[in-house]
Amino acid sequence: MVPIEEIYNNYYTDLYRYVFALSKNAHIAEDITQETFMKAIKAVDRFKGDCDIRVWLCQIAKNTYFTYVKKQKRETTEPDEMLTERASDHDFVKDTVDREQAMKIHQLVHNLSEPYKEVFNLRVFGELPFREIAVIFGKTESWARVTYHRARLLIMNEMEELS
Repeated sequence: MVPIEEIYNNYYTDLYRYVFALSKNAHIAEDITQETFMKAIKAVDRFKGDCDIRVWLCQIAKNTYFTYVKKQKRETTEPDEMLTERASDHDFVKDTVDREQAMKIHQLVHNLSEPYKEVFNLRVFGELPFREIAVIFGKTESWARVTYHRARLLIMNEMEELS
């Protein structure tokens, strides 16, 4: 296994750019990147090598960032605002249908194999350009485009089968 210091030195910049693309905030990106490496240190003995280290770190960073965002939303949302969000039954039904659709898509994305899953997540949720996705994987930009479009096609086909 590669020592964590070597992982830190080799992947810090790429991971910071990834988190910055998610957050659009340098301070948050720095904090999340540091926290990601702290989590990686604790979990390095469980890393099985079934994906690239860079992808593994990006997954940790993505989970850390989304946990951070959820925590921020909870802290800023007042209880009264939460009650008035669902103004009518129609909105509640619409939200429920959207949530169910989102859960189906999330499950389909989760079931994709690597690298389709991670490229799709980086493109859609991380809003990274194909050029940056290619850098993360050490591949070409065209590889990133093709991989994303294949993942998208797999998800669309599965959605059609479910309908």
